[in-house]
Formats: sequence, structure tokens, C-alpha cells
Amino acid sequence: MRATHLLLILSALVLLSACAKKPSAPTSGEAPAAGKKKLRAAMVTDIAGIGDRSFNESAWRGLQRAQKELGAEVRYLESAKLPDYEQNLRLLAQQKYDVVIAVGFAMEDALKKVAPQFPNVIFAIVDGNAPALPNCVSLKFREHEGSFLVGALAGAMTKTGTVGFVGGMEIPLIKKFEAGYRAGVMTTNPKAKVLVGYTGNWTDTAKGKELALSQFERGADIVYHASGQCGLGVIEAAKERGKGHFAIGVDSDQDYIAPGFVLTSMIKSVDNAVFGVCKSVAEGTFQPGTRDLGIKEGGVGLSPMQYTKHLVPKEVLDKIENLRQMIADGKLKVPQSEEELKTFQPPAVP
Repeated sequence: MRATHLLLILSALVLLSACAKKPSAPTSGEAPAAGKKKLRAAMVTDIAGIGDRSFNESAWRGLQRAQKELGAEVRYLESAKLPDYEQNLRLLAQQKYDVVIAVGFAMEDALKKVAPQFPNVIFAIVDGNAPALPNCVSLKFREHEGSFLVGALAGAMTKTGTVGFVGGMEIPLIKKFEAGYRAGVMTTNPKAKVLVGYTGNWTDTAKGKELALSQFERGADIVYHASGQCGLGVIEAAKERGKGHFAIGVDSDQDYIAPGFVLTSMIKSVDNAVFGVCKSVAEGTFQPGTRDLGIKEGGVGLSPMQYTKHLVPKEVLDKIENLRQMIADGKLKVPQSEEELKTFQPPAVP
């Protein structure tokens, strides 16, 4: 047999052997195995946008996790104005995404219009009420519980006896943050004064900074914000005021934005909730209704305080942990409104 013929035969055998190998299992972020439908998940941001370093960004992290762990195809649409909500939700549904996340209570009305028209699409809304439909779920959080813990920390750590709170829109949702925070301050420092201001929107960073600077000038040394993108101004104000002044972040771990000037952040695990919906859809276990997530469920809590924990005395950290456990065990009910705050009796803390 001629050498060239032998080489051709050997090459053919090698090729056949390669073709006969089983396909490798998909790695993180790859498409699912053949025969399994690839999950497609998307979200619509509120007007603060994906770069808010807070609420929307956290939801996007949840979708990115779905991409990595479930092999999902993910995307987001930003909303520049309120009418964009319905348009964006409808567009994603028309593009046949399996899961569409509405990020923010302001999309309630838009979702009520769109969801009934697309029964094969799973819709989830963060912080809002979803329509009572088999393809809808509400993702809600007990923000007042996490806010209580940061308030307790602020009350224990203030040197001036005055702390501040900057909210966005003065609505029941943000009043939950305020009530929980004030109750926490009251628990560890009954004599402390809490200054309160609202920006009236979610995007005016300058207004957030202006309110925070005003509170610092009036004696506050710690200011907690629940104001979306406005909160970046609060953090900037703390850094500008310098040593001894702190902001408290919200929704995401914002401690890194100004290391050493963000005492802690009240983390709201929107990312985990969003991922959970995607996972349930991928596994065929989705259930409609409402998911209510607080300290017990790991839905809210404090950041690790990477840059400031060394400033907090051990006895204060122990007290905060005891309060956290009391809430988780149902032994401490945190007020979530002005009315409940009026009758709140601070507990004795071990």
C-alpha cells in the first residue's frame, strides 16, 4: 500500500473517532444541553436606570447570575420616562422572553395592562403588587427590618446625638424605611434626634447632596438614605464633610463608593429574588403570588462593613446581632409606618 493511501486512511479514522465523542457538558454561561430550551430573561429598569449603583443594578446582577448559572440569555431595557414602562414591558413580551422583571412599584399599572395579554410569559414586579394571574409574582421586602438595624447602629455610633434620613419620594414604601430607621435609633439611643428630608424624586443627585449637607450642618454625623440615585449625593456629602461623618447606603452594598465614609449599607437582596424567579421558571417550579422577604429569609440585612467594621466596638456589633436575631425569631416587631412608630416600645437588648 502506498504511503499516501495509508495517510488518508489514518486521517479518516481520526476524524470518525472525533465525531463519535459525546458533547461536553455546558459550563457556566453556556447554552443548555441539546433538547433543553434556553431560558430567556429580561428586565425593565425604573427611571433611575441601570447605573444607580443600587436598586436596578442589584436586579441586573440577579439576571447576570441567571446567565452564569442557568445559561440564560439576558438583557435589560432602561426607562427614561414613565410612559416607557408599558412600552418596554410589551416589547420584551413580544420578543418572547420567558421571564420579564418589572423593577419598581411604579410599573404596577403598566404590568396590569401587559401581563394578561401574554399568558405564556412569566412577569415579576419588585416592590409592587402583581396582577392576580397565574403568570405573575410580586417580590416584596420587609425593608423596615433592615432599616431598623442600620438605625440601631447609627444610634449607637453617633457622637453628636443627631442623625439624618434622606428619602426619595414621600410614599408608603419609603416611609417604611424611615419608620424602621427611627425605631432602631430609638432603641439604642432614646435621646438621639433624627432629621428627616425628602428629595421628591429618585434621580437628583445634587438634591440628595444638598439635603445631606444641610443635615450635617445641623449636627448630624450619620445620614441614611433611601432615595435611589439621589443617594449618591448623600454619600458624596459625607465624603466632602470629612472624618467623623458617615452616610448609610441602601439596596446594594454601597460601602465601596466612598470607603471609610459609608458606615454600612442596608442590603436588599433584589438580586437573589430575581435569580430565584428565573431558577423556578427554568426548573418548572414557578409559583405565582407574593414572596415576602425579610431578615428571617435573608431578604434584607447589613453589609459586611469592609471599610468601617474596625470602628465599631464589639459590644455594639453584639447588640446589633442580638436585635437581628430577635427580629428573625419573631420576638421583635419593627414598625413600618408613622402610626406604628407612635406606639413602638423599644425592647431591652441583651
